[in-house]
Amino acid sequence: MSKQFEGRVAIVTGAGNGLGRAHALGLAARGAKVLVNDLGGGRDGSDTSTSAAEAVVREIRAAGGEAIANGADVAKFEEVQAMIAAAKCAWGRVDILVNNAGVLRDATFSKLSLDDFWAVMDVHVRGTVNCTKAVWDFMREQKYGRIVLTSSASGIYGNFGQSSYGTAKAAMVGLMNVLHMEGEKYDIRVNVLAPTAATRMTAGLIPEHAMKLMTPESVTPGVLFLVGDDAPSKVILGAGCGVFTRNVVYETEGIYLPESERTPEVIAARFAEISNPQRQTVLESATQQTLRFVDKATAATSTAYDQ
Repeated sequence: MSKQFEGRVAIVTGAGNGLGRAHALGLAARGAKVLVNDLGGGRDGSDTSTSAAEAVVREIRAAGGEAIANGADVAKFEEVQAMIAAAKCAWGRVDILVNNAGVLRDATFSKLSLDDFWAVMDVHVRGTVNCTKAVWDFMREQKYGRIVLTSSASGIYGNFGQSSYGTAKAAMVGLMNVLHMEGEKYDIRVNVLAPTAATRMTAGLIPEHAMKLMTPESVTPGVLFLVGDDAPSKVILGAGCGVFTRNVVYETEGIYLPESERTPEVIAARFAEISNPQRQTVLESATQQTLRFVDKATAATSTAYDQ
């Protein structure tokens, strides 16, 4: 087994079970020192216990690795700061952050309480922001960092009954896009993992015959790729059942409409043309889109004036 992470310090949140456990074990097996964070409790976030995190730490130590358990609530910044301080106190640095902690409180939007909606957002969005914010300046100072944000196909494509979860998971893409830009000159690489696996979070949602294929361990190699020294940045990596994909947002070439034609009726009539995937583009920034629109409009109006 390669020791590619020897000397690196990793924090994995929600690492007491499922995907987080697999990620923590995978990092430790390749030499990383791992802080195993887990608040414990049910998949809806109720109850707390560090017993699951401590069990993972015992597994890592039994295999000859180094690990410590931590029960911080990622939705509480003060607890997150203490968690980061514990890692730095133990090992002097933090190189890798895998934001994996999450909860589910599924219901159709008409039946979903706002309390449950914001509880999901608190763990996924606030928790991810808290952990990333707490390590950001350390990573800038050491000019090295690898951060994974965990999204989901529910956020990228949608899933019935998961408006809270889907909203939270879509937010990961926006956060990655900006942090990639701000961290680039400090060699902080930020990526999104969109996994699918049979875990407590998916219990009862997946047919029995699929469960054997959808192991958390089949996803973890994707995480190890995203946090390596040669990792990419600003990548959405799909992973599940040993299948790995890249998810990309495209923008179509589009059309320019002169002022006299800027009506909803014309847009409806030409919507197929607007949607034409030929010459579609992957944009690197919001500014690039703005400049592309300006260039397209300038070219169209210049041609009109020339005529």
